[in-house]
Amino acid sequence: MAEASQETDGPRSSMPAELHYPHSNFSQWKFKLFRVRSMEKAPLPSETQPGKGVLLGFSPSSAPDIESDNGENPGSVMKLCLGGKSKENVEGPGRRVDIKLQEMDTHMNHLRCLCRLCGMALKKVRGPVHDVHADLDEASKGALRKMGCKLTSWPEVILKVFKVDVTEDTESAHPLSFCHRCWMVAIRGGGFCSFSRTKVQEWKPHTSHCHLCISRKPSLQRTKRKRKKFIPRAQSLAKKARWDHGHSITVGEKRALRPFGNCPLRGLSRPTIQREQWVKNITHCQNEHLSTKLLSENLPADFLSSFTCAVCDHLLSDPTQSPCGHLFCRSCIIKYNYVLGPHCPACNLPCTPDDLTRPAKTFLSALLSLPVACPNSSCGKQVSLDSFKAHCLSHEADEQDADQPSSELNNYLLANKGGRPRQHLLMLTRRAQKHRLRELKNQVKVFADKEEGGDLKSVCQTLFLLALRSTNDHRQADELEAIMQGRGFGLHPAVCLAIRVNTFLSCSQYHKMYRTVKATSGRQIFQPLHTLRAAEKELLPGFHQFEWQPALKNVSTSCNVGIINGLSGWASSVDDSLADTITRRFRYDVALVSALKDLEEDIMEGLRERGLEDSACTSGFSVMIKESCDGMGDASEKHGGGPAVPEKAVRFSFTVMSVSLRAENVEEDITIFTEPKPNSELSCKPLCLTFVDESDHETLTSVLSPVVAERKAMKESRLILSIGGLPRSFRFHFRGTGYDEKMVREMEGLEASGSTYICTLCDSSRAEASENMVLHCITRSHEENLERYEIWRTNPFSESAEELRERVKGVSAKPFMETQPTLDALHCDISNATEFYKIYQDEIGEVYQKPNPSREERRSWRAALDKQLRKKMKLKPVMRMNGNYARKLMTTEAMEVVCELVPSEERREALRELMRLYLQMKPVWRATCPAKECPDQLCRYSFNSQRFADLLSSAFKYRYNGKITNYLHKTLAHVPEIIERDGSIGAWASEGNESANKLFRRFRKMNARQSKAFELEDVLKHHWLYTSKYLQKFMEAHKDSAKAMQATIHPVESQDDEYMSLDMDDF
Repeated sequence: MAEASQETDGPRSSMPAELHYPHSNFSQWKFKLFRVRSMEKAPLPSETQPGKGVLLGFSPSSAPDIESDNGENPGSVMKLCLGGKSKENVEGPGRRVDIKLQEMDTHMNHLRCLCRLCGMALKKVRGPVHDVHADLDEASKGALRKMGCKLTSWPEVILKVFKVDVTEDTESAHPLSFCHRCWMVAIRGGGFCSFSRTKVQEWKPHTSHCHLCISRKPSLQRTKRKRKKFIPRAQSLAKKARWDHGHSITVGEKRALRPFGNCPLRGLSRPTIQREQWVKNITHCQNEHLSTKLLSENLPADFLSSFTCAVCDHLLSDPTQSPCGHLFCRSCIIKYNYVLGPHCPACNLPCTPDDLTRPAKTFLSALLSLPVACPNSSCGKQVSLDSFKAHCLSHEADEQDADQPSSELNNYLLANKGGRPRQHLLMLTRRAQKHRLRELKNQVKVFADKEEGGDLKSVCQTLFLLALRSTNDHRQADELEAIMQGRGFGLHPAVCLAIRVNTFLSCSQYHKMYRTVKATSGRQIFQPLHTLRAAEKELLPGFHQFEWQPALKNVSTSCNVGIINGLSGWASSVDDSLADTITRRFRYDVALVSALKDLEEDIMEGLRERGLEDSACTSGFSVMIKESCDGMGDASEKHGGGPAVPEKAVRFSFTVMSVSLRAENVEEDITIFTEPKPNSELSCKPLCLTFVDESDHETLTSVLSPVVAERKAMKESRLILSIGGLPRSFRFHFRGTGYDEKMVREMEGLEASGSTYICTLCDSSRAEASENMVLHCITRSHEENLERYEIWRTNPFSESAEELRERVKGVSAKPFMETQPTLDALHCDISNATEFYKIYQDEIGEVYQKPNPSREERRSWRAALDKQLRKKMKLKPVMRMNGNYARKLMTTEAMEVVCELVPSEERREALRELMRLYLQMKPVWRATCPAKECPDQLCRYSFNSQRFADLLSSAFKYRYNGKITNYLHKTLAHVPEIIERDGSIGAWASEGNESANKLFRRFRKMNARQSKAFELEDVLKHHWLYTSKYLQKFMEAHKDSAKAMQATIHPVESQDDEYMSLDMDDF
C-alpha cells in the first residue's frame, strides 16, 4: 500500500499501466531527469490544485478528483504522449476550453499593462496612457506644430523619434499603448529625434517559456542554486520578496502579472463563453461571417457542424480544408495559425496556410444552398446563402436613410476580399489585387463615365493626389501633379523611344539603362519597354484608318497592315523555284498614310501661315514623292542562321518632298509644306529591304514588281485621310530620281554603263558625245523605252543584231519601273572627281607627250599623287571614290597641291582653268533651288560649259579623243534643260538614301538575331522610327533631358549648376 501511495503521489500517477517501466525507481529518476511535460495532464481552469485554491480563496472541495479516471481511459494519455489532441483529452465532459487559448488570453492581458516602447508597467508612470496606433490629439499636435513637425499620427512620430515601425504590430505580440514618459520624450524631441537614451523593448510572440507569463525568481538567478522539489499539494504561503510586486500576483513559487483591469481570477462556470471571447480577440470576424442562428430551419446538430468553422463557430465563409479533413474559414485559420502556430485547431496536426485546399464542389453547392433568414425585421424572407448578399444589398437601395440600416446589414454580408486578408494589398498578385478592388473599380468607373466623360485615369490620379495631400506628403504630391500636367521628371514615352532609336540601343540595353537609372535615382525617369512598344504602334504604318476613292486595283482594302513578306507569291510567279533571298517591306499606300500623319502638324501649320481656312481646305491636296533605290555591297554578317542569301542588299525608300493645295479661285498651287532637308537620312523613309544583288535583274524585278503595281494603282486614285480632325483628299505624284547610273539602267532595261550608248537621257553614242559635248536634248522616256523593248523582242523588220541594236538605242530588257529622266547630283560629283583624279595622274606623267604608258608607270604616278594629297591635304588613299573624298579633292587648294607635281607651267595653268570652270558650274546642280541660291552661276552655265568643253577638246585632247565619261557628258549637255523643267537637281539627289545605307548596317548590328528574317523586320521598323518627324520634334524639345535626369539623381549638385547644358549628341 505504501508503494501504491508513493506511486500515486508521484508525478506519473496519472499514467496508464502500459507506460510504467519495470524498474519503477529508475523510471522515476529518468522522468525527473528529462521532465517530459507532455505526459503530465494539465489541470483545467476549474480543476484548481489545493495550494492554488487556498491562495486564491477557493475551497478545496471545489477541486474535482484528478485521478478518478486514471485507469478508465488509458488510450487518452497514450494519444497525448504521441502528440494527438482531441476534445476528450483536454476537456472534460461538457466543457470546451482550449489551454493554448487561455494562455494566449493571459499573455495579451499582460501586454495591455506594459508600455510599447520602454516596456515598463503603465501604472508605474504618472500621467495618461496613449494609444500607439491613434492619431495625434490636439494638445500633442499643437506642441509638435510649434516645433515644426507636421506629422498627424503617432506611428509616424514613433518612427521618427524611436526608429520603430509600429504599423505592423499585432495584438498578440505587442502592447497597444505607451506611457506618458515616452510621450514626453517624443514631444521634447519635436517629433524628429530623441534627447534621452530610451531603450526600446524587443517584443517576441508568446511561447511556453514566455518571461511575462512565467517569471523567474530573482534569488535563483543570483545564486544559481538547485531548484527545490516542488510539491503541488503543499498548502504553504510563498515567501514575500523584499520589494512589493504591486502589479503581480503570487501563485505557488511563481509570480505572474496581474490581469488588465485589476480584476481577480475567478472560476468560470461556462468555459464555452470564455473560449468564444478568446476566439473573438484573435479572428475579429463577428462583423464579417454569418452566425448559425440565421439559419431558418431547425437542422440536426451533426449536419450543422459540418458547415461550421472549427475556429469561430460561424457558417463557413470562403471555406478551406486542411490535410486532416477539417473545415475552416480561410481568414480565421490563417489568423489562428499566425497567433497559435501552424497546427489544426481540431486535431493538433501540422497545418500551414500552404497546405489548405478548396473543398469539393459537391460540398460547396450544399453550403451555398442552405436557407438563411433575412436579418431585416420588415422582410422575413428565406434566401439561399449564395444570394444572401445580393438580397441584403437590395434592402440598402430601398432604404431612405441608408446610414443605420446599411451598418446593420453589413454585419452579415459575406465578404470575399480575395487573396490572403493578412497580406498587404501591394503584396498580392495582380489577379488578387483586381479581385480585392473589384467593387471599388466598378464604382470609380461609373463615376468617371457619368461625370468626367470616361476619363478613368484622371479620376484615379486625382484621388491619389488628394490622398497624398491629406497625409501631408506634399513632395510626392507635387511630383504627381507635375507628371499629370506633363512637366514631371518622367520623360514622355516618345522621348524615351527617340532616345533609344537615336542612340541605337537594343531592347536589352535600354532595359538595363532603365533599371539602372531607376535604382540610382529612385524615380522612374525612363519609361518601361512595354510603354515604348505602345508608342511605336502609333508611329509605324498600319495604325491609322484611311480610304481610297476609287479603291486601288489588285490591292487589299485592309488598313491594319504592318511589315509584310516581299516574297509573297514568289513560287507561283517565277519558274516555281524557291527564293534564295529574304525581303521585308511595308505596303506602299499604308506607308504613305503613316508618313502624312507624321507631317500632320506641319501641314496644319502651313495652312495657318498661308491664311487658308482650315474647314474649307478639304480637297485638292497634291503630294510629291521622291523615290530612291540603291544597292549595298558587303552586307553579310557572321551571326544568325537561315537560307544562304546574297551578301548584297537593296534598299527602296521614298521622301515626301512637298505638299501643295489648289485653293478655290486660285490658278496656281499653294505649297504648304516643303521638306527642308530633302537629302538627309532623317527624311528618307525606308519602304523595302531585301538581300539581293542589284545586278540580278530577274530577282530584283520580282521583288519590286508589287511596289510598282501599288504605285500605278495610287496614281489613278485619291486618298481620303483625316488630317486635323477633318477628312481630306490627297493625290500623289511620284518621281524616281534617287538612282545611280547602274540602277537606272537596270530599271529602264538599258545596256550596262560601258555600252556604246552612254547616256540614259538621250540617244547619243560615245563618239557623238565626244565630238559634240554640249548640244544635246533629253529624248528618252519610260514609254519610249517600252516601245523599243517591244521592237527588240519582236524584230518586226527582220533586221540583223547590229541593225536592231542601232534602232532600239541600247534597250535590251523590259523596263519595269518608271524613272524620271534626270541627273543624280551625288553620283555626278563622285564620277567627275574620279575623272579629275585620273587627269591628275596623266599630267604628273606627262601623257600628252608620251602616249601609251606602261602599268608600272601609272602605278608610280598614282603613288606620288596619293603621297602628296596625304601629306598636304590629309586625304588618305581610298580603294573607291566616295562623296567625302570627292568634295575635298574638287577644291582650289587640292588643285594647287597637285600642281606642285606637274612639271610644266603651261599644264598647270590649264588645270587651274579647268578647275575654275568646274567650280563655277558645280553649285548649279548641287543647289536645292539654284534660281535663289546661285542665279549668276545659273545664267553663265551654258557659257562655262562651252568653255569647259573647248578646253577638254584642245588642251586635253589626248584623253577625250572619241570618248567621254557618262556623267561628264550629262554635266555639260543636260543640266540647263533639267533645271528648266524641274527647277532643281540637288533636291532630287540620292544622297539621303546613300547616307541611310550606313544606318542599315548600324541597325543590323543593333538588332542582331539568330533569324535573319526577324532581324530584317527589326531593322526596317527601327529605321522607320529613326525618320519620324514626331520623334525628331520630341528630341529637339527635350535636348536637356539628361539635365533633368542628372538633377533627379543628384538634386543638390544640379541646383547649383544652373548653366549646365548638354547637347543631344552628348546625351
